[in-house]
Amino acid sequence: MRDIAFTDRELDLMSVLWRRGSGTVAEVREALQDELAYTTVLTVLQTLEEKGYVRHEEEGRAYRYFPLVGAGRAGDSALRRILDTMFEGSAARLFAHLVAGRDLDRAELDRMRELLDERLRTPRRPGERGADGAMPGPSSTPDRGSGDPEASS
Repeated sequence: MRDIAFTDRELDLMSVLWRRGSGTVAEVREALQDELAYTTVLTVLQTLEEKGYVRHEEEGRAYRYFPLVGAGRAGDSALRRILDTMFEGSAARLFAHLVAGRDLDRAELDRMRELLDERLRTPRRPGERGADGAMPGPSSTPDRGSGDPEASS
């Protein structure tokens, strides 16, 4: 699978399409937090279409745009890039950073523990998704000996 890479602006527009399922330029523009010119939104959608991330259908005098790549697949690609570039490929370091660097409530931490326990009970082949659609967890990406003490705990 080729990596999916969005600019910040492209990601803003894709987020609207993922939430809504589709949208015209005007609908996408209205759903954005930033005020952008109609032509800016149109240009970004055309760029996304050229990259193969969206398609359009004629709807009266307007085009309706549809995402061709799901948020989960785009997230997998982005997370893989972050894992490789920021955490030297160590899922354990990423997890340690996520847990230590956030104000997570008890329910979120319990859910993380449940996910880890479930993953340990049901080993998967590399690249296989779990029942929740998530990619394999920490044990699927070897710790490359980063020297980070948090990575080994």
